[in-house]
Amino acid sequence: MSVVRRKLGQGDLDLFVAAHVRFVEGKSGGRRLSLKFVDLTGLDLAGRLLDDADFTGSSLEGVRMSGARLERAILFGCDLRGADLSGACLRRADIRGTCLQGANLSQADLTQADFREGVIAIPHATKGLAEMKHEQRPGLADGARFAGATLDGSRFDGVSAFKADFTDCSMKGARLTGANLKDADLSGAMLEGAEVGGANLAGARLIGADLSGVVMESARLDRTDMTGSLRAPSAAAIDRAETLMEMALDANAWAESGGELGAPACFDGEDLRPLGDRLTGLKLPALSAKGACLVGFDLRKMFLQGANLENADLRGADLRGADLRGARMSGAILNKANLGGAQLGPLPLGPTRSMPSVLKGARLRYASLHGTDLTRANLDGADLAGADFTGATVMEATFSDAHTDHALGLPAPRIAA
Repeated sequence: MSVVRRKLGQGDLDLFVAAHVRFVEGKSGGRRLSLKFVDLTGLDLAGRLLDDADFTGSSLEGVRMSGARLERAILFGCDLRGADLSGACLRRADIRGTCLQGANLSQADLTQADFREGVIAIPHATKGLAEMKHEQRPGLADGARFAGATLDGSRFDGVSAFKADFTDCSMKGARLTGANLKDADLSGAMLEGAEVGGANLAGARLIGADLSGVVMESARLDRTDMTGSLRAPSAAAIDRAETLMEMALDANAWAESGGELGAPACFDGEDLRPLGDRLTGLKLPALSAKGACLVGFDLRKMFLQGANLENADLRGADLRGADLRGARMSGAILNKANLGGAQLGPLPLGPTRSMPSVLKGARLRYASLHGTDLTRANLDGADLAGADFTGATVMEATFSDAHTDHALGLPAPRIAA
């Protein structure tokens, strides 16, 4: 039985979307968007507000939906081949039984989205709802691009994502049981606590991925490259936790006493993950944590002036509002980190002296720098691919030889060749 879809033009679609926006905003004349089994091939929905919209069974092949808001939207059984969903918000969206082959979902927020197979009821071509055919459809994402996307808590059970690109994704707690990830690229992905039982990871690249808490024994691992991947903290690191905590408290006393008590902390090369959130709220100026592991750390509003974080691993760390003036972060890994509102300007050292922040060669792929102060900061040679600098202050900052592909919010004159 073939699926008959009514073709809809851009003008009519715009009218339906306008009514849906009024519905979402609680205004008069609003009506929820429900376009089931409709042909929307190649139309433009970029940047639109489509929360809770229902597109069940529709053809959205090649549709432009970049930056769209689709929270809790129903895309059940849709054809999204080649669609552009880059930067879209699809939190808790129903994507079961959907075909995403070749689609672009880079930097999309797919938190708790459901990609599993689904059974769709297809109306008869002439008899409509009076005679239905039930068709089981697997989730298909072969060749799809998820680079830099957030897939935390998503349901990917049994989905086929052959040769898909998951580089630098956040996939914490995702369910990938039985998924086909053959030859997929998950380099740099953060998979902490993900379930991969029975998944096909043959030929997959997991170079530098965070695999802490991931049980790999029942997954297929033929030719799987896990070079440099991060596993759970070692017993030695766990044993060091209390000693490191005492050092942190000593450093906090040093900061609060104006240098009369204690001393700055030195965590060079340490795995700080066993400390969990115990550093939250402490003042740690002049901290030295060169080469330390702080993956996923909550460092919001921390006092870290003059800190030495060279070559530290801060992937997925929350540094919103942190005071990092004068910090040395050359070579640090800050992929998918949130530095929104952080202070990375110069640290005053006297009436006429100051120390700028240095992030030479740092990796900030897909990092959020919304409203970050980067005055006079040195980002020469940094990897800023996909980073979002919207509202950031970059006065006198340097970006010589920086990699800025798909970076947002950087004024053209500030991007050095």
